[in-house]
Amino acid sequence: MAQEAIQQSGQKFGQEAVFEASEPLALDCGVSLHPFTIAYQTYGSLNKDRSNAVLICHALTGDQYAAAPHPITGNPGWWRFVVGPDLPVDTDRFFVICANVLGGCMGTTGPTSINPETGKAYGLSFPVITIRDMVRAQAMLIDHLNIQSLFCVIGGSMGGMQVLQWAANYPERVFSAIPIATSARHSAQNIAFHEVGRQAIMADPDWRQGNYLEDNTHPAKGLAVARMAAHITYLSEPALHNKFGRDLQDRKEITYGFDADFQIESYLRHQGSRFVDRFDANSYLYITRAMDYFDLPADHNNVLATAFRGTETRFCVVSFTSDWLFPTGDSRQIVQALNAVGSNVSFVEIESDKGHDAFLLDEPEMFTTLRGFIAAAAHRRGLQERDFQGEVSK
Repeated sequence: MAQEAIQQSGQKFGQEAVFEASEPLALDCGVSLHPFTIAYQTYGSLNKDRSNAVLICHALTGDQYAAAPHPITGNPGWWRFVVGPDLPVDTDRFFVICANVLGGCMGTTGPTSINPETGKAYGLSFPVITIRDMVRAQAMLIDHLNIQSLFCVIGGSMGGMQVLQWAANYPERVFSAIPIATSARHSAQNIAFHEVGRQAIMADPDWRQGNYLEDNTHPAKGLAVARMAAHITYLSEPALHNKFGRDLQDRKEITYGFDADFQIESYLRHQGSRFVDRFDANSYLYITRAMDYFDLPADHNNVLATAFRGTETRFCVVSFTSDWLFPTGDSRQIVQALNAVGSNVSFVEIESDKGHDAFLLDEPEMFTTLRGFIAAAAHRRGLQERDFQGEVSK
């Protein structure tokens, strides 16, 4: 049954939950965060031996609503083509978990949360976080769910970074891993793009040194510009050309001014204005910084293969030909490192003109790849059809 069919029937798809950690979380920056919460959604049911759990890791501006409608925008889940009944991550067969990352703004503790020591929103007093911190927090959630080993950890872009971090930190807890359109370290070019976005936010007078919630303002203009700049990197030149070219927006001639003469300008402005309704500016600062700091080779004496030495995790690495944000070369480096330590890895480069965002879109070859890898991994794990009759729900 497709997700749309479930929604039309009125059946709720995706269970909301919040995990309140009882123990402090030791962050890489040296601070212990406590209390903290993780907001997450689950789909499907756990089998008897709790061996069919799939953790989905979201990208920079994603959230826990991978397959269910977003509560603010009402839009369908960001991975609605991938997660659901009879889809590549089949919720009739697997217990799927998707959590809002640490530092996020959809229910997980982040800069908009109240600092218990001051009674005010953290703002910039929130500690700087890393991808490793996000994964440590997720591991506490998985412990809370009493899941010893995840059948699969999967995600694209920043989600792929979390997948790699999971495989490096908890190899015994990750049976299979699917990093998509990602890298083992953030590039100088990508750090540069992030810095442009952060500077746009901090230059907005309504940012108020990060205290805009206290001052009841909202740096919407800066956040929108940050989103516009980032959105360009998510697309490809062929995709932009095919969709917009140099076509004018609702006019026949240029205006010799600075209105949105071109359709691409109008499109970017629309993307920026939509984004500020659902995302927090300080969360954007913190999460982009976490991506910038991600450097898995550096954590292992600059030898990426060392991060995976001895792993028994089965990997499927996926890239897209037109992704210039995380080009195929980044994925090849991951594959080469895995090959160097004799791990079980497959690699697929998918021909696509959709750019980095291809992993979020209707991409049949990616779906075929995911179906094939997941089916083979499930067989290898001994997950038979009868095991997919869930008996434990969360």
